Amino acid sequence: MSSLRSFPERVQTAVEATRQRVSDLHAELPRWELVVWTAGNVSERVVVAEDGTPSTEDIFVIKPSGVSYDELTAEAMVVCDIKGNLIDGSRKPSSDTAAHAYVYEHMPEVGGVVHTHSSYACAWAARGEEIPCGLTMMADEFGGPVPVGPFAIIGDDSIGRGIVKTLRESRSPAVLMQNHGPFTVGESGKDAVKAAVMVEEVARAMHLTRQLGREVPIPQDKIDHLYNRYQNVYGQ
Repeated sequence: MSSLRSFPERVQTAVEATRQRVSDLHAELPRWELVVWTAGNVSERVVVAEDGTPSTEDIFVIKPSGVSYDELTAEAMVVCDIKGNLIDGSRKPSSDTAAHAYVYEHMPEVGGVVHTHSSYACAWAARGEEIPCGLTMMADEFGGPVPVGPFAIIGDDSIGRGIVKTLRESRSPAVLMQNHGPFTVGESGKDAVKAAVMVEEVARAMHLTRQLGREVPIPQDKIDHLYNRYQNVYGQ
């Protein structure tokens, strides 16, 4: 195992800041009722700002395996390289580390990854069915339906391969891995957490819709318009 001591001081400083952010973001998962017990994880790629220009490092911070949320601190977070190998930390990395690492290695634009076991999103995943785009907020956030990724076993990069393959064919920042649950990505850990919150919200809404009947489809040109407005015009 390598050590953070081998990295420049500016990288070590960035790692400590990332550890704190990732620790804080984990508190959002139980707050939004997206996880139970020790399930779920947040990771964030380490970015170093040098001379005003951010540069990404091939390392990321992630939750340790099997640790309850009320025990999580910045110091408890572990640091891994782009292959998922432990670089720094006293605990074993999350069992989903290989999946996170594969996403970072093959999607350089991604700065944060989140996995939850939120109930409604998991229900769609158990059915192996995408969440249909029946709401304008889905068009805004996901640019269409939330897709389903292939069934994969935890332990190697199989889940990561499924995430990358599925998201490369979709505008969605969320994928429902079949019989498993949602994974979300973003430019930062915070963006990925937001996507995790939103995917559970639309999963619940569309589940209720199906109980009442069938959703009214939104025309593709309207989905495209809503997505472009929200992603490029909305907000500050």
